[in-house]
Amino acid sequence: MLELYGMAGHLIRRLNQISVSVFSERMREAGFDVTPVQFSALSALATNPQVDQATLAGLIGHDRVTMGAVLDRLQNKGLIERRTSPSDRRAKVLNLTDKGHDLLQDVTPLVWSLQTDILAGLSADERSEMLRLMQKTVDAGNLLSRAPLMRPKGD
Repeated sequence: MLELYGMAGHLIRRLNQISVSVFSERMREAGFDVTPVQFSALSALATNPQVDQATLAGLIGHDRVTMGAVLDRLQNKGLIERRTSPSDRRAKVLNLTDKGHDLLQDVTPLVWSLQTDILAGLSADERSEMLRLMQKTVDAGNLLSRAPLMRPKGD
């Protein structure tokens, strides 16, 4: 069992648990009802308005099926709207509502502030190096994922 504690998969899973826990606790303490995936979706929509569900899922590296449920919750909260695409009447495009923009503006500084707590125990230099190495690893393995990240053109 002790070998498990030094395996990349185990450590990544534990770090994800810590990240979600810190995020959820901080949001709750600040009076916000938003999950990490919902924050990601709102952030991506802020910089990529008028995208469809599949494109949004790709922009945040999330599976399309779960993305539908996330969007349903965001729409029910009045944070996004779905409209018929002007170029394809069968498709729906997504946009933030004013309420969604306001929420994103309110929570983004909080999300930035909790990043240090997710990587507690590391110095600023170590955090930078860890983020660099995680980015390198994620980029190298992106296409191995069930939900690859699809960066916008030009990024």
